[in-house]
Amino acid sequence: MIDGAIIGLDRALRTLTGNLGANRASPAAGLPEAPLDADARRHAAGLMRVNHTGEACAQALYDGQALTARSAAVREKLRTAAAEESDHLAWCAERLNQLDAHPSRLNPLFYAASYAMGAMAGLAGDGLSLGFIEATEDQVCEHLDRHLETLPGEDERSRAIVARMRDEEARHGEQALASGGVEFPQAAKQAMTWLSRLMTATTYRF
Repeated sequence: MIDGAIIGLDRALRTLTGNLGANRASPAAGLPEAPLDADARRHAAGLMRVNHTGEACAQALYDGQALTARSAAVREKLRTAAAEESDHLAWCAERLNQLDAHPSRLNPLFYAASYAMGAMAGLAGDGLSLGFIEATEDQVCEHLDRHLETLPGEDERSRAIVARMRDEEARHGEQALASGGVEFPQAAKQAMTWLSRLMTATTYRF
């Protein structure tokens, strides 16, 4: 557990300082940069900032859960999913830079809260921990669907990133249930929706 905590601290520092690189090329690579007016650029940047914070939180959740997971097999699944999430984080960071925008200044706060939630989920048992992943990914897919509806149609780069992320987040949720996750009741998912909306509202601008 001490080794896991040290690894988690290292990942936290690299996540929050933008030094967690991608292992795969961005889905936006090779796509043209569309001319966006000020409002469209601001909106696209706001959505990608929200997504960047969400991916930073995903790193924290998975690391927290891996720290307290009871099964080595579950711990390995969490590490594998976190590797894909790190690609998402790097893709969002790159897109924010292209849009002349910055990551949320609230990322350290949300990261710490997410890490604590992940660790508590892991302590509750592997079944509940995996179920928590599915419930979280369900919320993520819903807000990514909304982003695809409202992103400027001409912003092919942002849309390509969000579409790929949406597919992979859905797969993470399905894999968590298939690995023995306990599906959360709708009431619990509704509470998570409110928390997700709070994060979205605050990080869109800040």
